[in-house]
Amino acid sequence: MAKNSIDISNSNTLNEIVPLIKRCIKADRPAFLWSGPGVGKSSIVAALAKELGGISIDIRLSQMQPTDILGIPFPVKNGEKTTVHFAPLGILPTNEMASKYPIVILFLDELNSAPPTVQSSAYQLVLDRRAGEYKLPDNVYIIAAGNREGDRGVTFRMPSPLKNRFLHFNIRHDFESFMDWAISAHIHPDVISYLHSNKGKLFDFDPNSEDNAFATPRSWQFVSELLLTDTEEDPMDESMRRTLVASAVGNGAATEFISYMKVGKKLPKPEDILSGKVTTLATKEISAQHQLLLSTLHEMREYWYKNSKTTGNEIAVKNGKFDERRWDSKELEKTWRGMFENFLQFVMNNLDIEVSIMAMRVTFGNYYLGKSTDTSKMSCWEKVTKNYLKYLKD
Repeated sequence: MAKNSIDISNSNTLNEIVPLIKRCIKADRPAFLWSGPGVGKSSIVAALAKELGGISIDIRLSQMQPTDILGIPFPVKNGEKTTVHFAPLGILPTNEMASKYPIVILFLDELNSAPPTVQSSAYQLVLDRRAGEYKLPDNVYIIAAGNREGDRGVTFRMPSPLKNRFLHFNIRHDFESFMDWAISAHIHPDVISYLHSNKGKLFDFDPNSEDNAFATPRSWQFVSELLLTDTEEDPMDESMRRTLVASAVGNGAATEFISYMKVGKKLPKPEDILSGKVTTLATKEISAQHQLLLSTLHEMREYWYKNSKTTGNEIAVKNGKFDERRWDSKELEKTWRGMFENFLQFVMNNLDIEVSIMAMRVTFGNYYLGKSTDTSKMSCWEKVTKNYLKYLKD
């Protein structure tokens, strides 16, 4: 095995890492997350802090000076004796701020990209929970992260005593983890559906390549943000769209993605499927079915969220917690149930069997649309449970 390669048998996906980090927090032991660039370490830590009712404070150590952590030294004269004290700069959580939350995660990102002098300052913070005259509040927990030496990022070797203070976890990219996050983060449906059909394009980083742009979960998030600026009031033409996508994920992935979007323009509109206006689908091309499916699910979720409010209660789901929602009116829920039924009928009557199974799993297991209404009142529900319940149980 190459020096800087990762043993997959000793690595974890982002979904797998969450319960491990929770154990580290429970044991009050700092964790260090190792991965290639753009995998989503900071996003998962922020989501975990929110799930636990707290916040995450993200500090990029590669951009810091030692005084940013220790504070600025200033002399204090006491009689004939002068001592040096350190005035903290306010980037670290105070007792007053931390007291507002049950937990605060201090996320020391890019730790091994920081110069040795900054790492030395972080060393005291991690080992002694203090830096200079500053002391970490008791409910603050440390998680650090960095890229591997073989990823061609700027890294400095961490001192062994600092390494030995952490529990170390290798993270590998994984589509299912990305999917769970992307749906909750409202990533553009074309990005989700394209990657669902081209999972290998989620992470296409080659440390030996000289290309400036390459595909990672982070750069696909950039693509989503760019596409969401394409509105009726401010439309972008195809040339601009391709240039912007290429600026994030590179020319090769951009060319494939733009071609994929062109196919989508020839498919039925999601709103026509949900209204029952369109009940058949001519194409048998699997990637086109994926695209139509994810676009329709996005449309459904947006309608649900637009016409409902959170109750403040949380429901446990497979990868965390789901905010329970209540419809603004019975009429809206009734309309929604009709849309939902039209969608399920369309899936069962038109999609390839593998795509339809995936559709049911994503509908109920990723988008949680089954929690939006009493599905047993649908006339097609018996057929759904007969054909797909065994897959949903998985």
